[in-house]
Amino acid sequence: MQHQQRLQPRLSHNSDVEDIVTLLAPRLAYFAGVARTEHVTRAAQEMQIPQSTLSRALVRLEQDLGVDLFARRGRTVSLTPAGRTFLASVERALGEVERAAESVRADADPASGKVAFGFLHTMGSETVPGLIRAFRADHPRVRFSLVQNYGEAMLERLRAGELDLCLTSPVPDAPDLVARRLDEQRLRLVVPDDHRLATRKRVRLAEAADEAFVTLEPGYGLRRITDDLCKEAGFKPRVAFEGEEAETLRGLVAAGLGVALLPPPAVPRPGVVELTVTGQRAVREIGVAWLDGHPDTPPVAAFKEFLLSRKGKLLQQAGVHQPDPGGNSSPSGD
Repeated sequence: MQHQQRLQPRLSHNSDVEDIVTLLAPRLAYFAGVARTEHVTRAAQEMQIPQSTLSRALVRLEQDLGVDLFARRGRTVSLTPAGRTFLASVERALGEVERAAESVRADADPASGKVAFGFLHTMGSETVPGLIRAFRADHPRVRFSLVQNYGEAMLERLRAGELDLCLTSPVPDAPDLVARRLDEQRLRLVVPDDHRLATRKRVRLAEAADEAFVTLEPGYGLRRITDDLCKEAGFKPRVAFEGEEAETLRGLVAAGLGVALLPPPAVPRPGVVELTVTGQRAVREIGVAWLDGHPDTPPVAAFKEFLLSRKGKLLQQAGVHQPDPGGNSSPSGD
């Protein structure tokens, strides 16, 4: 029996898009299967569903659209012009769904899945490459999507589901996040090599109260730590320049444009002297954070376990140590 084009659609043009998708999506694969075989019985056998179920699904699809998609001659069917137009879009949509399913399955594969990993800018030269190299010794096919940014921006991306894990500082304390402290870095007062303090090995931060400071921009974790340490030392830093990257700040210090509180460099920078800060605990903590309640894929779970196992030795993982001006050694990193 052939349907007539005067079918009244169950879905009006004003229907909510979500309602349309909810009603139509389960029947699209059935429609495509019948369109491919042009035979209801054969399509039902290929899809391993009862023929009656398939026939009812097609009738309801046409009723919902208010359009005949098939011309019927017994068990044999052929597409109407409207059906051919609909099929082209359905095949594209089903193809996208299939590719999306393959992608998420591939990303979750224990051996070759993907980890979306964020970290602070200055951890990118030594620390993170060293960590990934060590992890891939046991997981050689796991892939990484790497994001470098400042702490607050990474936490926003974590909450948005764009990152699985991030290394950040300070270690966040938020109800929707889980964070674990992994290591700490000693901060140094970096001064030009011709500065009045450059012949010293140690200095109290209060001795730099009258200096111009070069710092990271507000919103960066290190900027907040710098402001807090200066406040603890009894002064508010007079900020001359603000930047986005620690090595740029070192360059500004080398040019004689101010002093800075910075973690150790991966490679010593000429033109500056790095002084141990005494009289207060001038460090910043590094931690790993993830979204509370967010299920981990196997590769993410493996990398998380790896990071947590590096507690207290995270920064040494890069294999680079910078000598401390006071005679101790301090790990390089962020």
